[in-house]
Amino acid sequence: MAGRFALYTDADVPGAIVDGLVRTGWDVVRAVDLHPEGTDDLVHFEHALREGRVLVAPDEDQEDIALRWLVEGRSFPGLVTWEREHEGRMTVGDFLRQLEALAEQDEPLRYPLVYLKPRG
Repeated sequence: MAGRFALYTDADVPGAIVDGLVRTGWDVVRAVDLHPEGTDDLVHFEHALREGRVLVAPDEDQEDIALRWLVEGRSFPGLVTWEREHEGRMTVGDFLRQLEALAEQDEPLRYPLVYLKPRG
């Protein structure tokens, strides 16, 4: 079903992206509001899972956790990620547009690992 989904932003998500998500009405919980700096990535992954939120994280360790869970047949709401090098090639608007486009799909997280990429 199309529509926005609840998000959990990892501490590695740039503040401007988090601010943009909040400003445009996304339901966002920030890792930095719940756990101290340096908290293990698995804690964040499992917190997002317990709350039924899609984790947003440009973090290879989070991607590794998601891939391991997929291989093990374990379900989770989703992980939206990108390569950090793309942050310099994408505006906050680019990130927001891609999330909005994802939310408009009939089954946006049928495959729960989504990669955001720069245009072209």
